[in-house]
Amino acid sequence: MIRPPAIIVGVLLLLFAGCQSGGRADEDRAERVRAFPRADRPVSGVSASQFSSENERDRFNEAKVVMDLAGIQPGMSIADVGAGDGYYTVRLAQRVGRTGRVVAQDIDQRALNRLGARVERERFDNVWIKPGKPDDPELLPDSFDRIFLVHMYHEVAEPYAFLWNLRPALRRDGRVIVVDSDRSTDSHGIPPNLLFCEFASVGFRLTAFERKPELQGYYAQFEAVTARPAPSAIKPCHQAGAAQTAAS
Repeated sequence: MIRPPAIIVGVLLLLFAGCQSGGRADEDRAERVRAFPRADRPVSGVSASQFSSENERDRFNEAKVVMDLAGIQPGMSIADVGAGDGYYTVRLAQRVGRTGRVVAQDIDQRALNRLGARVERERFDNVWIKPGKPDDPELLPDSFDRIFLVHMYHEVAEPYAFLWNLRPALRRDGRVIVVDSDRSTDSHGIPPNLLFCEFASVGFRLTAFERKPELQGYYAQFEAVTARPAPSAIKPCHQAGAAQTAAS
């Protein structure tokens, strides 16, 4: 029997090991998101649905400041993604009035049950409750003037799939509103440059940015400006180079 040289055996073993590790690389990800790049950042655990007390947030006029910056007007259609117990949902519903609507979306069914009971109790006839997936808010296409992501984006483990799936829900001239804290992503925040990069990689452009003490962080606003890229064409962002638009 002819034995292959030892060096060839070593190379074959390395190749086999590489194939095996590559095959296992995405086993921790849902199959539907594997076409998208993996996020190069840690993710905060899902926090309590109540960020802080509503009275405390109103004392700082948080919702009013954000809604004013976002230009919320009567008759608008709004999605409150990661609505939790509904601090923004009910205030948005009051602002858009009976001719507008607010869709409150969350992945926590218990939070949605509590919010649904509140909506019914306080008779917000312009609010709809909507469950979604962690990587897909499952919003109807061409439906919203504004999509709110308040103190929740840092909990999104698959940001490229999430933003790619969210984007078609915007109407023409619609905006995505992010309120978050300038902290590392494993400390319930996200550095602004990393946020800008992840949005840009899916075809969004930053249109407004404000640091406000009322928000316990910052306000960022985005619009869709380029064609939505194919998932495999998305260039992932890296924290070390997050000041760039996307990784080269």
